[in-house]
Amino acid sequence: MTRRARLLLFDVDGTLLSPGPRARAAFASALADVFGTSGNLETFAFEGKLDPFIVSELMREAGVAEKAVAEGLPRALDLYLDRLEAALALERPRTKPGVPELLERVATNPSAVTALLTGNVERGARIKLSAAGLWHRFRFGVFGDEASRREELGPVALSRARATTGIAFTGPDCVVVGDARQDVACGRAIGARVVAVATGKTPAAELSAAGADVVLPDFGDLDAAVEALLG
Repeated sequence: MTRRARLLLFDVDGTLLSPGPRARAAFASALADVFGTSGNLETFAFEGKLDPFIVSELMREAGVAEKAVAEGLPRALDLYLDRLEAALALERPRTKPGVPELLERVATNPSAVTALLTGNVERGARIKLSAAGLWHRFRFGVFGDEASRREELGPVALSRARATTGIAFTGPDCVVVGDARQDVACGRAIGARVVAVATGKTPAAELSAAGADVVLPDFGDLDAAVEALLG
């Protein structure tokens, strides 16, 4: 009996890697140059949010007019990505425990299709994952500027998977992998299995309470991680 293909949809920040303080500084300086303020970055909850939404919410909270936010957002993101690329050329992102080994193991499984589902815009995800030596591990991606809410990215992933692989995946064929409550909600919205990892800022208990099927401390136990994703 042929095993049905499984679509693995990975978040980036907090799940696969930590981009580091230089990335945060690049983002802050881009906002300050475009809007005159970087907002309250110290208390802002980034996890699970989409890049364009992060810029908009930070600037609205800082009192920037809605029209100015809308007009300045594309320039702010472009400036941030230019500086991010320069920053990560100097300081490579730290991968989370077990991530390179897990992606290598999954790549040997003929029934697994590995892709991205992330709040990063495409260029941001590519810069971070390329700097970490991981970009080549993913067949395709769905990114933070392709929907207004993270829960809306799941259907985009199913459509793109079919266009990319020729396989008509359904929600139950998918595993959404992330470190935030929003990742859990995104998976639940399409009926996917959700594997949460407590390597970001959200505690394991909160990920479990949000409805994750499996919560791992990290991917350090490779056999347990593979079983969670493909078992």
